[in-house]
Amino acid sequence: MSAPEEQAELFSFASTPDGTQVINDRCLLRTQEGRRVVIVSGIVMAHYAVGDRIAEAHARVSLVEQGWADQNDVARAFDCSTRTVRRDELRFDDGGMAALGRANGYPKGRPRITLTQSVESLKTEGHSNCEIARRLGISETAVRKRLRRVGWKEQQPEQKHFPEPAAPAAAKQGCGPNLSAFCSEEDVPVSIDKDPSNRRGDRLMACLGLLEDAAPLFRSEAAVPRAGVLLAIPALLQSGVLECARDIYGSTLGPSFYGLRTSLMTILLMALLRIKRPEALKEHSPSSLGQVLGLDRAPEVKTLRRKLARFAAAGRASDFGRALAKRRIAQRGNALGFLYVDGHVRVYHGKHTIPKAHVAQRHMPVPATTDYWVNDMQGDPLFVVTADANAGMVKMLPVLLSQMRAMLGDRRLTVVFDRGGFSPKLFLQLVESGFDILTYRKGRCPALPRRLFVPHKGRLDGRVLSYVLADQEVRLLKGRLRLRQVTRLTDGGHQTPILTSRRDLKALEVAFRMFERWRQENFFHYLKYEYAMDALAQHSVVPDDPDRDVPNPARKALDTALRSARAELTSLQADYGRAAFARLERLSPSKGGLKMAKVAHERAILSAFKRVTELEARRASLPARVPVHQAVSGEIVRLAPEGQHFTNLLKMIAYQAESDLVQLVRPHYRRADQEGRTLIQNALASAADLEVTHHELRVRLHPLSSPHRSRAIAALCDELNRSPTLFPGSLLRLHFSIGDPPN
Repeated sequence: MSAPEEQAELFSFASTPDGTQVINDRCLLRTQEGRRVVIVSGIVMAHYAVGDRIAEAHARVSLVEQGWADQNDVARAFDCSTRTVRRDELRFDDGGMAALGRANGYPKGRPRITLTQSVESLKTEGHSNCEIARRLGISETAVRKRLRRVGWKEQQPEQKHFPEPAAPAAAKQGCGPNLSAFCSEEDVPVSIDKDPSNRRGDRLMACLGLLEDAAPLFRSEAAVPRAGVLLAIPALLQSGVLECARDIYGSTLGPSFYGLRTSLMTILLMALLRIKRPEALKEHSPSSLGQVLGLDRAPEVKTLRRKLARFAAAGRASDFGRALAKRRIAQRGNALGFLYVDGHVRVYHGKHTIPKAHVAQRHMPVPATTDYWVNDMQGDPLFVVTADANAGMVKMLPVLLSQMRAMLGDRRLTVVFDRGGFSPKLFLQLVESGFDILTYRKGRCPALPRRLFVPHKGRLDGRVLSYVLADQEVRLLKGRLRLRQVTRLTDGGHQTPILTSRRDLKALEVAFRMFERWRQENFFHYLKYEYAMDALAQHSVVPDDPDRDVPNPARKALDTALRSARAELTSLQADYGRAAFARLERLSPSKGGLKMAKVAHERAILSAFKRVTELEARRASLPARVPVHQAVSGEIVRLAPEGQHFTNLLKMIAYQAESDLVQLVRPHYRRADQEGRTLIQNALASAADLEVTHHELRVRLHPLSSPHRSRAIAALCDELNRSPTLFPGSLLRLHFSIGDPPN
């Protein structure tokens, strides 16, 4: 047999003749005429003589190290023990090929670099397990085994707590954000763990009641998902949310691994990442979110729900909201000349019977809860209050403004609201209390002649405005209340009257500030869909006031019957009129038939009229409103307000931080008015590389979808780096940058 024919027969896999040993479904060992071949997936991996002990041992080691077969399969095929295979691996690791043969076979004086040493060296250089396996020609599992044998751990810079210089003075008052450095005066928590990915020591300390909050520990990592949200940390700390929460809630959560600071930061970053509910955490990796927070794992659904329940049980949400509002007022006092006040109705779909509120989109009252928001002249939220039993704007405005006066002091305030708060008596009360009002005029009023309207043009807040306006004085409450009315004329001839007590403003600014109330409507729409403002934070209920008066349900039923009776009476009267007119039109009317029809119609009309009169008398005998315990059978409850109020405040802080970032990026992004929030949202959701040094946590964001967007975020990073910020709970300065876009 010729040599080519012998080789063709040796490497033929169509059958398994004598001398062929099957290692597994991918590997064969074939022996023929003193030669042995190891075949993997049809490719020759080793070819050696039968008596070559070193080559055979190396073939066994290669099959196991490269992951083609396990030790048991190799030992069975080569007719040796599993212990022999393991011994060959250890010898190969220690001395290479020479160690598989004669003891003195390796040249003297030459340094021996084992496979394990190569793996450890490459790992120290920062290569991944996959890259090391590719370079050395072994499997990733073999790399992990060798690293585990030598007890190798990734070297991280030790995050020590060292003295830092005092933080700069607070930002001056103004409309624009000034994200200054944040450094708490309290002791920074210390971790007993050294490995950021293993926090067992701190968890044990928390279980023993010796730890109130876990200190953040970071590790250098590439492409951390959603790590771009760290861009919002300076703006969040600027709001003072952690300081206010520490003053208000103190040790509410008690000893815990996820303490006050960690829980608040988790909820705030969730809002900015559009993780709208705690239940949505099931769709995200706890370890990935934990890397952003400096933890091994982020809190999961049940843990976060328990934290929210404890915050709600404290009953301090109103105090927390006032503290946050005072902090915002101190920072943005110039933006508070005009306050926009409006209510937002949250519809309830649960099984409990709660008070109803009118929903404009549905044109009917439904079970709901009403929150009243106060926004500044830029449209950013400042304060929120939950109304008792869905009280209207007329009732809630004095309550809101009394609280705002206590926080704002004696400065001049103009309150802007819609027609829901129209009440001349309320206007007089507010003006006498030192507030200015700006609202639409409600109800019918005489149309003004066109000769009174004059075009007004100007520029306000960087916008060119053009209105056709008429300016005049009006009197309400029989002359006791004198206000200024500015009426706008549209191109279609519609007139929109606006009432105000501000006589020092130009008519153009009066109209502009009134129409800017839509900023608050846009805020409600944005928070509803981006932050899930209407989602219930708690499903629990609390007892309601049983003596609270509500519309009488018996009177409501009579109203329905009375409307039906009046409609029937009107229909009968119309039929009688049509029948009489038709008979009068005939040339020879039948007097007998006309008389009979008249009598029948009169009887029906008289019967309907008696029913209407009877229903009106019964309705007048019933009171219009009764205590709720008389109108409702069963338990009288309302939704627990504390949990919802607390989450609304945190979402408000997240929205404020997003607004501050938009203001910072505005000079560097031409379409900031149209796409500013989308740009910031994409940057916060982007991946980033984290690098930890002894003094800094360096956050390098991945490039965005286009170069001009990446340049805008690069400018934002420069703005944030000018005022260094410490990550809360640590003394690591945050340093931001963004990677270069690919060529």
